[in-house]
Amino acid sequence: MQSLASRWDTPELRATIYQFTVYFPGGVASVFLGIWLFENGIQAEQIGFINALPTLLLLILNVVVGRIADKADDWRTALIGLSIVSALVALPLFYVSEFWGILFVWALCASSNGLVPPVIDAATVRMTRRNGTDFGVIRAWATVGYVASAIIMGSALSTWGAEAFVYLYVAVVVARALLAFLLPRFRAPEPQLTVAAVTADQNAPSRLKDSLKLWFVLPLVAFALVNGGNAIMGGFASLLWHENGIGSYHIGPLLAVSAAAEATLMFGWRKFGGRFTARNMIMVSAIAGLVRFAIMAFSPPVWLLYVAQCLHALSFGLGYFGMVHFIANWTREENAAEAQGFSNMLTQAAAMVGLIVFGALMEPLGSFAFFYSVVACALAVICVLISLKLKPPKSL
Repeated sequence: MQSLASRWDTPELRATIYQFTVYFPGGVASVFLGIWLFENGIQAEQIGFINALPTLLLLILNVVVGRIADKADDWRTALIGLSIVSALVALPLFYVSEFWGILFVWALCASSNGLVPPVIDAATVRMTRRNGTDFGVIRAWATVGYVASAIIMGSALSTWGAEAFVYLYVAVVVARALLAFLLPRFRAPEPQLTVAAVTADQNAPSRLKDSLKLWFVLPLVAFALVNGGNAIMGGFASLLWHENGIGSYHIGPLLAVSAAAEATLMFGWRKFGGRFTARNMIMVSAIAGLVRFAIMAFSPPVWLLYVAQCLHALSFGLGYFGMVHFIANWTREENAAEAQGFSNMLTQAAAMVGLIVFGALMEPLGSFAFFYSVVACALAVICVLISLKLKPPKSL
């Protein structure tokens, strides 16, 4: 008879523990970074540069690091390496306090953190498909971890102030690096065939560049376009709500309800996810995003804002699952992380363009600037329809 410890010690549990910590550094930064920078005398335009440089680095590094991760003996090796690098590059934060030093060190911190999610997600979805387990539940714990860390860090900010930022940030990246050693092996043993309810095409190209046909790229562009709108929500929604007279006591709950809706969808994913093809998931997410951002554009009453925020479960959560499963359906293990990195590169680019354009439109148009996101979502629907026309889905 198996002991309780052996029954609980599964690859999925180990992956879940790590996923829970993946966005801890982001939770710390979302609460502390802006205030810490301001208290170090960094001006608003300089803060913009500090936030933008990691995005530019990720545009360059995502595919390269994904390719390296795919060539490693297992994705576990790459994740341990990335986690250790993220911890080491954070240490110089103790010694910088002026713009150029912070710009350089934070670029290394944020970009090294941004390289982790595509690799762990590509590895986890392959493992769960092989084992017949639920990727959605594992991935949901990453969202729960982010929300939990943001809430805890909000309390820490009120208790210790912004000067605690570096200590807390270093603590969470070091903890994540230590937990990385608990990760399981993600690849199937070499002689073993990968068998799953939905398997990747064995004739799929073994090199990413051979996969980059129009029908393959368009759904990834579609997800990137929709997610650009989600990035705009993160960057500007609270400011617009405040300017439109929404009480400050509503802003926190409005942000929290979107994350709660996303986590709920992910936890319940296995019950209904197999009923839809990957590209249909992306198309539904684009339609949901179109509705959500159209509502936002008209400065609705607060009760309708809560309804619109719940659509985040579809505009991001469903679209994200569609993107991950689309990549898994049409690529092989030899280039899974590289393909995920390519999608992440498109997403980062769309987010950067969206934030710049929305920032330029917000002053003259106010909430009507959300029509940029409405147009982007409409284009996303067209991208998916063209892809389906060029290459029909294999199966559900």
